[in-house]
Amino acid sequence: MSSFDPRHDLTHEPQPTVVRRLEVITDVGGRRKWSVDAKAEIMLEALAPGATVSEVARRHDLRPQQVFGWLREARKAAEPAPAPAFVPVVVEPEAPASPTPKKRRKPRTGGDIEIEIDGVVVRIGRGAEAKTVAAVIQALKAGQ
Repeated sequence: MSSFDPRHDLTHEPQPTVVRRLEVITDVGGRRKWSVDAKAEIMLEALAPGATVSEVARRHDLRPQQVFGWLREARKAAEPAPAPAFVPVVVEPEAPASPTPKKRRKPRTGGDIEIEIDGVVVRIGRGAEAKTVAAVIQALKAGQ
C-alpha cells in the first residue's frame, strides 16, 4: 500500500509544486532581554510550594534551563563572601634602637697566646707548634 506523493519525489528532475501556505517571519529572533523585576517574578513563581520549574517556564515561553540558570545565579549572588585565607597583620612602628654596649672580652684561659700591639690582636691557640709560635714572634719583631 504505498502511495506516491509528489512532494516526496526523490528524483532529481524538477517537479512543479503548489505552495499552499506561506509564513512571513518578521522577528529576527535572537536573545530576549528580561528585566531584573521580570526575572525575580518568574523565579519566585518557580520557587512557590507545589510549582515546578518546567510549568513556570512553559507559561512564560521559556526553557526550564533558563529558569534554572537564573536560580543558580541568584543563589551564587546571595552567598556570603568567603573568609579571608590569611589573618590580617598589624604593623607597628619600629622602636628606636638602643645603642648596643660594647662586648667586653673575656679573658682566655687554658694555654692560648694572645698578643696585642697597636690595636692589632694576634692569637695563637693551644697545640700550636713551637716553630709557628717562633715565626709569629719574629714577624712581630720585624714589624716594629
